[in-house]
Amino acid sequence: MNELCERDFGSFFAAPFDSYGDDPVFTSLMRSDLARLLDGRKNPLFRDHGDFTYFSVRRNGRSLGRVVAHVHYDSNERHSLRRAYFGFLDCVDDAEVAGKLLGAAAEWARQKGCEELAGNFNLTAMQQIGVVTEGFGNPAYTDMHYNPAHIPRLLGECGFEPFFPMTTHELELDGFRPEGMLNPRVEEVLDRDDLRWVLLRRRGFRRQLEDTLTVLNDSFDRNPMFVPLTREEFFFQAEEMMWIIDGRLSYLVYRGDEPVGVVVCIPDLNPLLKSAGSRFGPSFPFRYVKHLRNRRRAVIIFWAVHPSMWGQGLNPAMLYRVTTALQDAGYTHLGMTWIADENKASLRQVEKLGGRPLHRLHLFRRPL
Repeated sequence: MNELCERDFGSFFAAPFDSYGDDPVFTSLMRSDLARLLDGRKNPLFRDHGDFTYFSVRRNGRSLGRVVAHVHYDSNERHSLRRAYFGFLDCVDDAEVAGKLLGAAAEWARQKGCEELAGNFNLTAMQQIGVVTEGFGNPAYTDMHYNPAHIPRLLGECGFEPFFPMTTHELELDGFRPEGMLNPRVEEVLDRDDLRWVLLRRRGFRRQLEDTLTVLNDSFDRNPMFVPLTREEFFFQAEEMMWIIDGRLSYLVYRGDEPVGVVVCIPDLNPLLKSAGSRFGPSFPFRYVKHLRNRRRAVIIFWAVHPSMWGQGLNPAMLYRVTTALQDAGYTHLGMTWIADENKASLRQVEKLGGRPLHRLHLFRRPL
């Protein structure tokens, strides 16, 4: 007998481990990080701008699946929608279990006055989104969503249809020549006296986050589904990055005292999380030190350019700086988080870099 549970965090966290077994690709968030995200008293997204709940399905002590249901009221107002989202959808290859989870999310959404359910959103457009539909054998990087091949099939069987296609990418740095990105326009940007390049480092990191948020909100303002982040939301999501950032890889660019560009690149933590089972334990410090010695993968979480600098070569100049720094630091692979098909400019930039598609993703939706 399948038992539906609401807000049972233990079974929620256990679901992908119980459902996917020894899947070599899936990696979970740290247990403590997931608990923090799903704490309505701490997460300002839910406390100030939305509502949420989460469900899991258990049978005979085993957790067979999970899902979060949430609504972002500011997003609906900004984009003229009456939409709720599902996120963190993980389950066994069982249509009854998937139907029970998604049915509970849909009923919760109806009670909130919504007309549509869409996902994965974990939990906003600035976090992990999408359902992997191709590239299932490729390990994801930090801040990339992953699911096995049966998830999109089960969504289809439950009446959901795909939309908003996206792609993640990977660049092999061995043999890569950053100089190939240089042209007169990029060289001019790199030589401009009025532009100041500052590395993101632990010292002064909180102040740098303020400037990062300014560029992010101004740059992404016209993007689909984007909602400007408040300072509290952004710090809640990003402040812990201070403890994992490699101070050689990420840049803020200033024109005078005005921040006009940012690229945030961090080491990929997924190998560490995989080895530790996404839990702190007695062996975690040892595993962390070992990870620091052997890390070879990094991921660009986002890059952003202020609209006043669009078309002037700042974006490729930042990527030139980052890829050069990665090679100098001994990294061998670079992941790049999702880019929507409609974002032609960013896709062209990745193509020029020589990035290869890693995962194909879609959002899925169903009317209520």
